[in-house]
Amino acid sequence: MSAPGLSPAPGTPSTPGAPPTPDTSPAALATCLLCGRRGGHRSVLGGVLWRCGSCAFSWTAADSPPPVELYDESYFQGEGYEDYFLSGPRRFESGRRLRWLLSVARPSSLVEAGSAGGFFVEAARGVGIAAEGVEVSESAARFARERLGVPVRVGCFEVVAPVRSVEAVCAFHVLEHVEEPREFLRAARDALVPGGWLALEVPNIASAAAGRLGHAWPGLQPRYHRWHFSPESLTRLVRECGFRIVRQDTAVFRYYMPARYRWRHLHHLLPADLVGIRSPRLTHPRLGDLLRVVAQLPTSTRRRTS
Repeated sequence: MSAPGLSPAPGTPSTPGAPPTPDTSPAALATCLLCGRRGGHRSVLGGVLWRCGSCAFSWTAADSPPPVELYDESYFQGEGYEDYFLSGPRRFESGRRLRWLLSVARPSSLVEAGSAGGFFVEAARGVGIAAEGVEVSESAARFARERLGVPVRVGCFEVVAPVRSVEAVCAFHVLEHVEEPREFLRAARDALVPGGWLALEVPNIASAAAGRLGHAWPGLQPRYHRWHFSPESLTRLVRECGFRIVRQDTAVFRYYMPARYRWRHLHHLLPADLVGIRSPRLTHPRLGDLLRVVAQLPTSTRRRTS
C-alpha cells in the first residue's frame, strides 16, 4: 500500500486508478530490496524517491556515500542533530525506549547498533543489563566512552560483531541508514542467542505526517535515509530474515518529549496529531511518526559457524 500524500513525478498519470507510466532510467530498473522485482518502479516526490511497482516499498533515488563517510563529527554539529549529546533529552528518550523494550522482553545482555552518544547503553547498564554499543562515528563513540563511561566500539555493526552472543540487539533509527538492510538483520540474527530479541525503530513513511508534509516531512532526509519503511514493509523484511514479530506499533514525536516540553508546545504539537491520527494518544497502530517493532528469534535457531 502506498504511503499517502507522496505524489508521482510529472508525467505519471494522476487519474485515480490509472497505471503509472513506466520509467526506463537506470535507477528505475533497480531491483527492489523487499520483493526482488526488477524494473517497473516509479518516481515519487519529484524524483526524490523510487517506489516499487509491485510491493510499494520506497527508497531514495540518489546514491549516498557509505555510512562511515557520512557520519563524521560534522554530522552531529548540523543537520538538526546538535542535541545528540545533550544529556537531558537523550536520557529521557533512552529511558522511554528501555521501558518499551522491557515491557516485552527481559534480556540480561544486549548490544545497541548505532549507539551514538551511548545514552541507551548507559540506561540499560543502569538496570543491570550487560550492554555495549557499536557506532560508526568515532566522535560519538569517544563521547560514550569518555563522558558516560560505557563500552562503545567504532565500526559498522555488520562488520564489528559483538564480543559475545547477546539476548537482544537494538537499533533505533539505524536501519534506514545502512547500505544493505538484509545484511544488517543477518548480522543481528548471528549476534543473538536462540530466542533472542530484536528491537527496531525507524521513521514511518506511512505516517499521517509523511502524507501531509510531503517534501517537508522530517523523516525524508534523502542524503542520509536510503530506505523508507511502512509497517507492512518493515514487518515483512524482519520476518523474511528469520524473526517472529511480537509487537509492532507507531509513536508520535511527542512520545519522546518530557511532559513539561509537551505542555509548553501543546498549542502546535497536539493539533497536528489530532488531525493526523485523530487521537491525543502518543501511540497509534500505524499512523504515528516513528515505527517500532520487537521481534524474536525461534528458540531452535542454529547459529552459523563460519
